[in-house]
Amino acid sequence: MTPKKLAASLTAGALVLTGLTAGGVPAQATAESHAPKPPAKNATAIGFGGAVASVDPEATNVGIGVLRRGGNAVDAAVATAAALGVTEPYSAGIGGGGYFVYYSAKNHKVYTIDGRETAPATMPGDAFVNKATGTPYPFAELVTSGVSVGVPGTLATWDSALKSWGSLSLKKAIKPAADLADRGFVVDQTFRNQTLDNKTRFAQVTPTAKLFLPGGDAPQVGTVFRNKELARTYELIGKQGPSAFYSGPLAAEMAAVVKTPPKAPGATLPMFPGYLTTADLAKYKVLKQDPTKVRYDGLEVYGMAPSSSGGTTVGEALNILAPKKLSKLSTPDALHNYLEASALSFADRGRYVGDPKFVDVPTEELLSKGFGAERSCQIDPDKAAAKPVPPGSPDGSYDACAPAVAKAEHPDTEGLSTTHLVASDRWGNVVSYTLTIEQTGGSGITVPGRGFLLNNELTDFSALPDPADPNRIEPNKRPRSSMSPTIVLKHGKPFLALGSPGGSTIITTVLQTLTNRLDRGMTLPEAVAAPRASQRNTATVTAEPDFITAYEDQLTPYGHKLVLAGDALTSAAEIGAVAALEFLPGGGYLAAAEPKRRGGGSAATVHQVWPR
Repeated sequence: MTPKKLAASLTAGALVLTGLTAGGVPAQATAESHAPKPPAKNATAIGFGGAVASVDPEATNVGIGVLRRGGNAVDAAVATAAALGVTEPYSAGIGGGGYFVYYSAKNHKVYTIDGRETAPATMPGDAFVNKATGTPYPFAELVTSGVSVGVPGTLATWDSALKSWGSLSLKKAIKPAADLADRGFVVDQTFRNQTLDNKTRFAQVTPTAKLFLPGGDAPQVGTVFRNKELARTYELIGKQGPSAFYSGPLAAEMAAVVKTPPKAPGATLPMFPGYLTTADLAKYKVLKQDPTKVRYDGLEVYGMAPSSSGGTTVGEALNILAPKKLSKLSTPDALHNYLEASALSFADRGRYVGDPKFVDVPTEELLSKGFGAERSCQIDPDKAAAKPVPPGSPDGSYDACAPAVAKAEHPDTEGLSTTHLVASDRWGNVVSYTLTIEQTGGSGITVPGRGFLLNNELTDFSALPDPADPNRIEPNKRPRSSMSPTIVLKHGKPFLALGSPGGSTIITTVLQTLTNRLDRGMTLPEAVAAPRASQRNTATVTAEPDFITAYEDQLTPYGHKLVLAGDALTSAAEIGAVAALEFLPGGGYLAAAEPKRRGGGSAATVHQVWPR
């Protein structure tokens, strides 16, 4: 078959796969005539030669540009991530951390990089506790503070990935993002809304207010936002390498701003000082480790091992669901089992998962078929269990229906921001990468003159210093994360890659998207767009409005109580923002991003067949 005929065949088949027709092509973004025109913004793209999907069209375009110039998936992923640091500065950037999952087509193997932030060496276990009352400080106060800032790992992740598997230097990989920061991007409603959601706390931090609240207001939709400070920072890093960030003047500036947050006149937040030092920055290292792996319906599902809880919790939930055969169940029964499996796996996450350098995490047993089957039989097919359910016992000795162990409850404080991207290339390499600065807007502290926000990742630790809590604060420890970058292989070759932001709802978003695609007959774009609900072992199920409308009457008889999703610090009632890829027959790619959530994402391929 000629390439032309193959493309025509692929297009026809892919249109069926997407559940779309030519008339369903999303509208492209537009901007005022005086502003630079943004790239096309399509939630679904089909084509050849590689693909990229993210939440932002500028970032996706940067990644596609790298692929078109001969770069590989790792080069494209780093370039896209750097661009997201420009256009999504409240969700990601060099002031944060993340997890990088990579499939090598040459070695037929999945690798991972743990670039999670770490607690400073001098951070005490009771850093979040008010000594006068013995109770934790309010979360809203901890968020905007120096005490919440962990040692950033994003730049070290980029450098490690490029040196291990990339073809570009760090300088070349981040140059398109530096150019983007210098020329600017057109502000959309999502960027303005996120700025307004954070206006009160941004206004209390002098360099943050200067950069993100020009004239005292969020940038207007349709105007051009330029971050020349970040452009210069990227250029500095390009010339000097990661040492420009982890040592020298910039490291000293980060340590100083964490120790003494720059309060604006009249600031009312306490902005507790933090513990980050130049020594902490100088000694930071990423960790290369084996991925998690489970088999589900003949597929191999790879994820991120602890310090992330994403791979273990998604993997365990799939093992719990495997005996249920969701594809044979009615929609209400399938959703009931999905919610119950989520609760059970979250119970085990809370009891057992933390930084493995500090906690003996039973990763192998959590992912074992025996433990999954034991937990699966705890699900009543007709009735939701009272929440919270107790954790199981992943001890290697499994009965058909063993009793759960004593309860161990710790509050979930993960922020709902973060961002995710996927990239693939013409050689078949794949990247699934989730990165973050934690809460939308991170710590709210911009490094003066440098153009980036620092993370508030340490709020992912439990606030109280409970010796039984695997996620308690300890010096040099990585807080437990829910980031779940995932790659799925079919017959040993890439089939799917996906991930999402959303704090602890990341886990349920990835799980629900997988079951939508694999068990419920949805195409990948349909699976991404479907309304979501998240059960994290709580008395109620957090759900999007469309999910409540569609399924509340069907799930109430089981005893599920649905409540509207939402974050106290934002205005959105959304769960997640998926970016995903699917490998098509004939060597093609289907890239899928959100059609609506977070203003809609952006998917593209190198040689695009649909939409044109």
